[in-house]
Amino acid sequence: MPLLLFLTMKHPLTILCLLCALTAPLAASDVVILLHGLARTSSSMEKMADTLTTEGYVVHNLDYPSRHQSIETLATMVRAQVAAATESDDTIHFVTHSLGGIIVRTIQKESALENIGHVVMLSPPNQGSELVDTLGDYSAFGWINGPAGDQLGTDINGFIAKLGPVDFPLCVITGDRSINGINSCIIPGDDDGKVSIESAKVEGMDAYKVIHATHPYIMKNKEAIALTVEFLKTGALAAPSTSKPKDSSTTAQ
Repeated sequence: MPLLLFLTMKHPLTILCLLCALTAPLAASDVVILLHGLARTSSSMEKMADTLTTEGYVVHNLDYPSRHQSIETLATMVRAQVAAATESDDTIHFVTHSLGGIIVRTIQKESALENIGHVVMLSPPNQGSELVDTLGDYSAFGWINGPAGDQLGTDINGFIAKLGPVDFPLCVITGDRSINGINSCIIPGDDDGKVSIESAKVEGMDAYKVIHATHPYIMKNKEAIALTVEFLKTGALAAPSTSKPKDSSTTAQ
């Protein structure tokens, strides 16, 4: 007598439960999309990816050609990658570094993901960077940073300013340490070597935290990673932080 027939006769309920388990649709997941910064790759986010995977999230650490396309084109490309990697009932969280945050804002402005969850932006130039204002006309700047880099200035009529407030749960974590003294001489106030702590803010953010970290390495910083996990899980940061600032002029903590 075939084994399956024997088991069906002897243990019909067990076989029924097993078949149901095998054919049931997969449960919706908490997915985290990682987006690296300008002129970086997904390898820069690997430490963050490992931690979030350990925390139980389904992690997609995406690559995109940050130096070769405009922000609008990059946003379209990334949105297509997100759609291909996720299901319609997944909750899609984002953890971004620098330009990656601007790409998420562009997606939500132009073709919003309805199932977006919590978003953590690490050192985002949410109000642009003065470095672009000062250095953007030099050919070397364009060669290194590409068309997206040229869009990251602080002009009130520029691309960044036109993105407007955010309308999704957002935590901004930025740094006040620099490894580039020349850049920091150009940027007003405290900064991380690329973005000032004031320029990281955006109207509508839910939490804001300044830590001792530099722009190139904040995504590997232990405190930044711990704060990221906290916000992804709870949608808030424990004090001290800014709770629900609605104005981009909010004082840094």
